[in-house]
Amino acid sequence: MKEIHHWIDGKEVKGTSGRFSDVYNPATGEVQARVALASRDELDAAIASAEKAQVEWAATNPQRRARVMMKFGQLINENMDMLAELVSSEHGKTLPDGRGDVQRGLEVIELCMGAPAMLKGEFTDNAGPGIDLYSMRQPLGVVAGITPFNFPAMIPLWKMGPALSAGNAMILKPSERCPSTSIALAKLAQEAGLPDGVLQVVNGDKEAVDGILDHPTIQAVGFVGSTPIAQYIYGRAATNGKRAQCFGGAKNHMLIMPDADLDKAADALVGAGFGAAGERCMAISVAVPVGEKTADALIERLVPRIEKLKVGPYTAGDDVDFGPVITKAAQERINRLIASGVDAGAELVVDGRDLKIQGYEDGFFCGPSLFDRVTPDMEIYKEEIFGPVLSTVRAQNYDEALKLVMDNEYGNGTAIYTADGDTARDFASRVNVGMVGVNFPIPVPLSYYTFGGWKKSGFGDLNQYGPDAFRFYTKTKTVTERWFSGIKDEGGGLYFKAMD
Repeated sequence: MKEIHHWIDGKEVKGTSGRFSDVYNPATGEVQARVALASRDELDAAIASAEKAQVEWAATNPQRRARVMMKFGQLINENMDMLAELVSSEHGKTLPDGRGDVQRGLEVIELCMGAPAMLKGEFTDNAGPGIDLYSMRQPLGVVAGITPFNFPAMIPLWKMGPALSAGNAMILKPSERCPSTSIALAKLAQEAGLPDGVLQVVNGDKEAVDGILDHPTIQAVGFVGSTPIAQYIYGRAATNGKRAQCFGGAKNHMLIMPDADLDKAADALVGAGFGAAGERCMAISVAVPVGEKTADALIERLVPRIEKLKVGPYTAGDDVDFGPVITKAAQERINRLIASGVDAGAELVVDGRDLKIQGYEDGFFCGPSLFDRVTPDMEIYKEEIFGPVLSTVRAQNYDEALKLVMDNEYGNGTAIYTADGDTARDFASRVNVGMVGVNFPIPVPLSYYTFGGWKKSGFGDLNQYGPDAFRFYTKTKTVTERWFSGIKDEGGGLYFKAMD
């Protein structure tokens, strides 16, 4: 059986811990590989190597580091199909989704080609008598990225791009469920000119995570995953004096106002709710139509669209709208939550349970499900399902709909569909959510802005990518500088006199 190793000092290195984790093909339910899980000793060795390599990399001028990012971006683009295949084979998402995964990560690498402009300091001439004042941004040293299974290319690239272009070395611990893409990216980074040891990919589980959080050399940790783990990592990192940016779960709502174009809203909900089998922290999982008439008309449009969705393995190509979920446990949890919604009195309009696909009967497939008349006290509403399930919560007016979003414990993304500019402007201004879409269903900002949720969706002061990433991965040093003028005495010697 195929074994997936670590990437240390510019080469693949076999694990020595004797521990492995199975990597599944979600479409068949079969184990297709196993990945080595690092011990503390293996992690410590990788960190020591990264610390040594970082010194020379930090001394490399920002423009040369940016050229490595430029070549890296070119290689990612040239190998797009290969990377998408790796993403899809281990995650299960369709190939178009796999290419999208890589593309959104590539956009951050493209931003990093302009890293020198992001790393400039400030200068004040003659801040006092003969005194100059200036600041500089310097890398932190060795940093770490702990990334999830649902975007095996995008989120590692979000982490490594800004960290590396700012002059740091990085320990990347990808999800053990989808490890191959990170190894492939590391190989491309090496081909682009990244020195050996500057990027280390260490596969592992909680033992590796705790090792990263406790190791004194690691200066900062970036994480994306569930909220309980985000809170754990943020707290332990802070206790150990590390910077941390940790992004957790979500329960994203989309408001549909009575004046909205309901056909466009329905199309948006189907794409945002069921794309990638709903395994996205920016998926719309709650539709909030305002008014009974709006709700009835929306459900009428949603049902035929949802029933037309095709579910299958990624190998079926463009004929498939979404694939399986990541594991058998995820499939069972989704089905259990759907059953809880039925038991609580919600109306299951489209039931995606017990989907079987010929030839893939053991795959982890969940068909699309649509609930109507869900209420905020139901488990189906409270839990982040992370599957192809859309819940409809009817609101009687705009204020009730807005309050529903405001009261939710998560604050990753939200959207509103309306033809009224005043309503849209009020919503964008007042809602306590980090990313807002107006007639746009998944409001993931472009790479030159920044990505981050509020409330229990995000922990830390700075967000991912954009200018925030360069602030996160650097520290500011401020220099107050005064020179003394030399004056000759009568004997021809020099003495120094302060210029004040």
